[in-house]
Order: sequence, then C-alpha cells, then structure tokens
Amino acid sequence: MIDMITAAATTLGVGPTCDALGVPRASYYREVRPTQGPRRAPATPRRLSAEERAAVLALLHEERFVDRAPAEIYATLLDEKRYVCSIRTMYRVLAEHNEVRERRDVLRHPTYTKPELLATRPNELWSWDITKLLGPVKWTYFYLYVILDVFSRYVVGWMVAPRESDALAAKLIQSSCERHKISGASLNLHADRGASMTSKQVAHLLADLGVTKTHSRPHVSNDNPYSEAQFKTLKYRPDFPDRFGCIEDARAFCGPFFDWYNQEHHHAGLALLTPADVHFGRVAERLVTRNEALAAAHEAHPERFVRHSPRAARPPDAAWINPPKVSSAGTSDGPPSGAPKEPGGSGGTTPAHRRGAH
Repeated sequence: MIDMITAAATTLGVGPTCDALGVPRASYYREVRPTQGPRRAPATPRRLSAEERAAVLALLHEERFVDRAPAEIYATLLDEKRYVCSIRTMYRVLAEHNEVRERRDVLRHPTYTKPELLATRPNELWSWDITKLLGPVKWTYFYLYVILDVFSRYVVGWMVAPRESDALAAKLIQSSCERHKISGASLNLHADRGASMTSKQVAHLLADLGVTKTHSRPHVSNDNPYSEAQFKTLKYRPDFPDRFGCIEDARAFCGPFFDWYNQEHHHAGLALLTPADVHFGRVAERLVTRNEALAAAHEAHPERFVRHSPRAARPPDAAWINPPKVSSAGTSDGPPSGAPKEPGGSGGTTPAHRRGAH
C-alpha cells in the first residue's frame, strides 16, 4: 500500500492518493520517513535557561517569599519594578523540585463497597438497628434496639433503653446469640455505621463469638432495608402512641407488639406466613392447610378460577441485601428465583401521617 501511494503520488499527489485509499497521510509519512530515537519536543526560545531557572528558584526560596503564593510574589516584584518570569513559570519551576502541593489537609473519603449479602436459612444473616421513641416532653427519647433475622424476619432480640450505648448493644447481641444457640462462624451480623454498631466493644464481642460483621455504606439506608421496614411496621401501627410517658410505657407497648409481629403478623415478604412459621420450619405444614382450603374452594366453584386450580404461594428461598445486578451478556448474577423484594422503611421518629397511611 505504501509503494502504491508513492508511485501514484508523483502524478496525483500524496493527499488525494491517501484519501482515495483510506490511508491517513500521517501514517504514510511515518512509514516513508521513520523517526530514529526518542522524539523530543522542539526547543522554544521562550524557555528560561538553566541559570535563569535556578535564579527563579533561589528567589522563591528567599525568606520574604518562601511562604507566599507565586501570584503574590509576581505582584510584589512588579511593584518593585522587577519582572522575572510569569506566574505559570514559577509554578513549573516549583513543580520540577516537588515543591507544589495542596496546603490544606483535604479529607479523602474512602471508597465503600456495596454489601451483597444472602440468607438461605434462619440464623444465617441478622440485621440490627436502633431507633428513637419519643419521650414525654420535647427532646426526650427512648432507644429501641432490634435484632432481626433477615431470612425469616423473626425478631430474635429487642430492648428499650434510656440511651444509646455500645455496652447495652453488646449485651443484647450476646444474649440473643445464646438464646438461639449461635456457634462458630455460622452467622453474619449486618448493621449501619452508627456509633454503637462500629464500637470496639461490639467488634470484640463478635470476634469472641465468631460472628462475622458487615456494615452499610455511609448515608445509604437501602443497605439495611429489613430493619428499616420493621421499624416502619412498628410506627405505623394504629395504636402506636405519639409519645411514651416513661420507659416502662415503651417496654409495655413493645412486648406485645413483637409477640404479635413474630407469631401473628402475616408478612407480605413471606407469602403471608408469619415470621415464626418460617423461622421454626412450619412452612410445609402451613402450605398443606392452605392448599386444602383452596382445593375445597375450587371444587365448590371451579368457574371462579379461570386458569388453573389455586395453589398457596411459597415464601422465597432466599433473602438478599443488594442482590448482584444482571450482567450485560444476559446472565444473571442476581438472586435465585423467588427472592423477595423488600420495601424500605423509615427508622426515624414517629411519622406524622402514619394513621392516614395505615
């Protein structure tokens, strides 16, 4: 191709010949006249000599200029009827000697990895969080600690305390693990990045128990959706009070609530089974009862079921926190079929519109 262009260039010219053949002219010239050795930028007459650059550096090192910015030095010299070089050249000279840096201590935020956690059985992945309950007067709160099993949504431990404390959190975690006979590295405990969650006392306890811990990314509530949704269920109950008169009132309310939540609440994320049914392996028994009722209904009125005889829905086989996304090739790196879609909730103080949204 190069020989063809060279032969035709005498009559047609290099440019038209390269355009006709689709060859860049720069490529042709590089082949015809290859550059030998490393390419160097052409010297410019505007560049300061080595002696002049050394004089500029010595000027910048003078006592009166050593802590001043190049723009200040430039302006000061002009006021003295002196011109040495431009401001940009001063920066170039300083950069050659590694004397240019950010003077402020700029905070560098680390990159946090999105947690991708999977639970396929009870007591494999727990989530815990702390929410505030309004006290009798303004600016008074009680603190509700809740540990939730992600797979079954079963509340494995809870506590109402007058303050947020890493010691109290560690005590609740230890008692919950003992009650459910957690041993070895069979459990992962997930939480956000609150002070109690990231405390050394809790970290040391989990290390002693052999429990793995993970944390949400800062300011990302979606990384702990199950605890947030459970708090929303609590605070949207019709009988949830605007304020609690004392800590005993808060405990008296939470006790029956968590009994109801575990034993009677038909959870939408569990195919309307209760958390206790899933946590303690009563799913098959419940499905048999439900399928018998549906079969009797179909036998009595088959015309009401258009497509097929009804079957009771099964709860998901897995629960994810941040399931992996489907790859561009179409292969799924995400959750297995039937993985739940858990709505997020609010872990803040009592929402003013809860009664209208119930």
